[in-house]
Amino acid sequence: MSLLEVEDLSVWYGPVQALRGISLLVDDGQVVALIGSNGAGKSTTLRTISGLLKPKSGSVRFEGRSIAGRAPHSISRMGVVQVPEGRGIFDNLTVEENLVLGGFLARNTASLKKGRDQALALFPILAQRLKQPSGTLSGGEQQMLALARAFIARPRLLLLDEPSLGLAPRIVQDIFRVLAEINREGTTILLVEQNARLSLRLAHRAYVLEIGSIQMQGPSRELAASDAIAKAYLGASGGSPSESSASPD
Repeated sequence: MSLLEVEDLSVWYGPVQALRGISLLVDDGQVVALIGSNGAGKSTTLRTISGLLKPKSGSVRFEGRSIAGRAPHSISRMGVVQVPEGRGIFDNLTVEENLVLGGFLARNTASLKKGRDQALALFPILAQRLKQPSGTLSGGEQQMLALARAFIARPRLLLLDEPSLGLAPRIVQDIFRVLAEINREGTTILLVEQNARLSLRLAHRAYVLEIGSIQMQGPSRELAASDAIAKAYLGASGGSPSESSASPD
């Protein structure tokens, strides 16, 4: 059984249909990427899975249980945690206070401390910024904080919406290396990312969305080798997904 099963999902924004009967699977331990142009429905898919949007029709099942239409806090308690586009940190709180909020689902103080220590080991720069207001961090540090806060919650499924948006290439490479490490440690990831090349290098499988519909799907290496994908999302050269150290294999 897949960890996440989305079947024939349709979502509308008023009179506009954003998702047109999409279906996708995310197996336990995988990284699955959603790629596509702006407005294709990628973020809408994540927001529906996490409960921020209610579907018009279709089903979303997590660990075999229906979660479509449930409240976001209920879904997060089941182990589904989203890092939204724009990071969603609390600018007026310190780094430490943001991290504490990430542990609100921790079973006890010891569990919270363990998660916090592991998160700071993944992002050591944050250990130097604990008393600093989060709004004064650089863009890359804010993204690290958003990921660390989500990691402390120890999600079964981590939903990531554009983690590289607006970041310098060096920081993006650092972020993707940490995502690969998080995945190796057992966290399943569903990734929406503007950088299709890095997404396909990191992911095991990928889905291509266009105008609310899935146009292609399959192992990420096969999609990366597709001429259609290379021309649309990777540039003329395409490239091999094995070139990056961010690969989970």
